[in-house]
Amino acid sequence: MRAAIIALGVLLLAGALLAALLGARTPGLFMAMVAGALILLGTLAERRRKDLGEAPRGPGWHATDERFVDPETGQLVAVWHNDTTGERCYVRLGVRRE
Repeated sequence: MRAAIIALGVLLLAGALLAALLGARTPGLFMAMVAGALILLGTLAERRRKDLGEAPRGPGWHATDERFVDPETGQLVAVWHNDTTGERCYVRLGVRRE
């Protein structure tokens, strides 16, 4: 899915730049360039989930009720949250699900 979004951003930006180089002067051209650039920058700068680790230590951390199966490992994962920083931590529970 991420690759498709990046491709969309590239196509939008490249198409708008090509149209501008060929002399097109439409109001939507600038918006297409901005939209393509924002899609690219936003997707590439997106924070990716870190590797699954152990339960975090320190003040403010607590386990949530949120659970999901990690698509890469097939293992059940619990989500921990820090109310102070808003940070989330993903902890492998060690149970393999198919």
